Amino acid sequence: MEQSESSMTHVRQQHQEHEEEPNGSSNTTHHLTVPPGLTPEEFDELKSSVTEFHTYRVNSATQCSSLLAQRIHAPPHIVWSVVRRFDKPQIYKHFIKSCSVGENFSIVVGATRDVNVISGLPADTSTERLDILDDEKYVTGFSIIGGEHRLRNYRSVTTVHGFDQQLDGKILTVVLESYVVDVPEGNTEEDTRLFADTVVKLNLQKLGSVAEAIARGGNGVVSEN
Repeated sequence: MEQSESSMTHVRQQHQEHEEEPNGSSNTTHHLTVPPGLTPEEFDELKSSVTEFHTYRVNSATQCSSLLAQRIHAPPHIVWSVVRRFDKPQIYKHFIKSCSVGENFSIVVGATRDVNVISGLPADTSTERLDILDDEKYVTGFSIIGGEHRLRNYRSVTTVHGFDQQLDGKILTVVLESYVVDVPEGNTEEDTRLFADTVVKLNLQKLGSVAEAIARGGNGVVSEN
């Protein structure tokens, strides 16, 4: 599909651009470590996707990156219907108070959204751009391009994977989410990763709850309204 080809070209260009960074940068190796919550056998099936979509060029002195996983007992198309709603991240993202988009908005690569964050976090607002959207491969990703926050140069990719096997008679979907972000001045890489990992983990857990509730209710997908 045209959107798919455009999205994949965009992510390849992103990787190529970052390969031109100065010395000190290297590719992440997320494909070598099984994320918590997955079995080695499950991760073996996902390694090619991790290599293709969840590999970043990072500067180890100034950036950090991570890969997280969530198992969900719902069909992948239901999970994807939640994840792809770039205009409604608050459906499953805990710390978003509200999200606004422009008039005549459509969910296409290059679209932007303005997010208001709940109080208590080291952020107030975030302007984000949709970088990847592939409705065939179930891949999406965004970048933070503005706002009042500390997550500078944050980029994230989320992929949704259906498994033929069933667990306890339930359909199993695995969601992978990775990111790369600058380490703020005065913070350590460990502190930055811990904060970002915690936010992503909580979001993925809520995504599981939301998708499983939709599946139980028989609604199929998230409403377009």
